[in-house]
Amino acid sequence: MDIVTRKQLNILIQLAQADKHFSEKERELIYNLARKKNFPPEGVRELIREPEPIGSFGALSENQRFDYLYNCIDLMLIDKKIFDSELLFCHNIAIKLDFKKSVVDYLKDNLHQHEYDELKHIVFRDFT
Repeated sequence: MDIVTRKQLNILIQLAQADKHFSEKERELIYNLARKKNFPPEGVRELIREPEPIGSFGALSENQRFDYLYNCIDLMLIDKKIFDSELLFCHNIAIKLDFKKSVVDYLKDNLHQHEYDELKHIVFRDFT
């Protein structure tokens, strides 16, 4: 199994559970991402049952770091309700990914206003 994808899915699962309500939309997003990355559904179910410690992200490429953060923000926004626990979780992930904490608020407000590559450029220019 791909450890980078496993780690990303683990983070998204923990974010989905941060507000104590794992919605069907959140579940769909996680399974769709797993499918796109050829990660087995049984691996996702295992992570849902037993999430793993998050750890560090030192070995991730710039693209992987942005992808992790982008998907976290996308998941947080998917149910149209943003809880303080989700914001706090995303702030902590952003910092662990070596971004400024303020990137979360920027992406929260602009995620669907710009193309992916344009957002990535802005984030690395202004929030690292």
